[in-house]
Amino acid sequence: MAITRRDVLKTLTTGTAVAATTGTALSGVTHAEEQVAPPPAAVGMLYDATRCIGCQSCVAACAEANQLQPDTRLDPLHQAPRDLNYTTKNIIKLYKPTDGKSYSYVKQQCMHCVDPACVAGCMFKGLKKDPHTGVVTWNSQLCVGCRYCEISCPYHIPKFQWEGFNPKIVKCELCKERLAVGQQPACTSVCPAQAVIFGTRAELLAEAKRRIQQNPGKYYQDRIYGEHEGGGTQVLYLSRVPFEKLGLPELSQESIPAKYLKWQKRVYSYLAVPVVLYASIVGVIRNNWKDHQEHVQEEAKKTGVRAQL
Repeated sequence: MAITRRDVLKTLTTGTAVAATTGTALSGVTHAEEQVAPPPAAVGMLYDATRCIGCQSCVAACAEANQLQPDTRLDPLHQAPRDLNYTTKNIIKLYKPTDGKSYSYVKQQCMHCVDPACVAGCMFKGLKKDPHTGVVTWNSQLCVGCRYCEISCPYHIPKFQWEGFNPKIVKCELCKERLAVGQQPACTSVCPAQAVIFGTRAELLAEAKRRIQQNPGKYYQDRIYGEHEGGGTQVLYLSRVPFEKLGLPELSQESIPAKYLKWQKRVYSYLAVPVVLYASIVGVIRNNWKDHQEHVQEEAKKTGVRAQL
């Protein structure tokens, strides 16, 4: 009798639950889920959408600093990416409502989550969060191209390079080479309106709160996106329009790893075999695949948040 992929996934999922339950019984204690805190020196960016003029200087600077091929597929004379892709780590998009009012630009790149789903979902540690800066980076030597990071990410950030003999995952790494020599990321160094600034997460939170306090009624709900959403991020946002209009998902304060990958943490602690480790992330893939498909369909229809061309 032929075995289908569905049969395999069902068996693996069942095996994961059994392994986790058995481990708990053997230990005699319950594993307490802890909220992950950012490193003390965590760095990041604050993007203030009310200041952005949509010039895309940051997009060009990012491509140059990271030696990325310009995306000219829509316009042979200009760099005009429609979305993040294997040649684009940073992009400016435009939200324009049907009434023509309250439009807003939005910068999109890796959020460098405090407790990143891409890192938790990577079986072979191809993605890693730096313990000092908190920057999430990719290691080509450990990546097997499974694309779990792409599906697990609630922000749809990592992109897979389909072309080439040795494809890679492409995402913002906060210009780690520049950080290593004391420079700031390329995008923050060229913004003429200082719509995006670099600093430690603590400094950026303080600056965002200062702007909110000094400008009553200017910002949406006097709220900083990324302070708590999804366990917190190191890229923070201020906006005058609802964040979901800018393509930022509504998330609880609990991170995706804490919410969906609790069994994986227990499996690791009991040194289960690799096949069970694989099964432990089936749940997060299943939960995020629908959102991933909807995101792709929305981009294809060019509705809601559109690329600024």
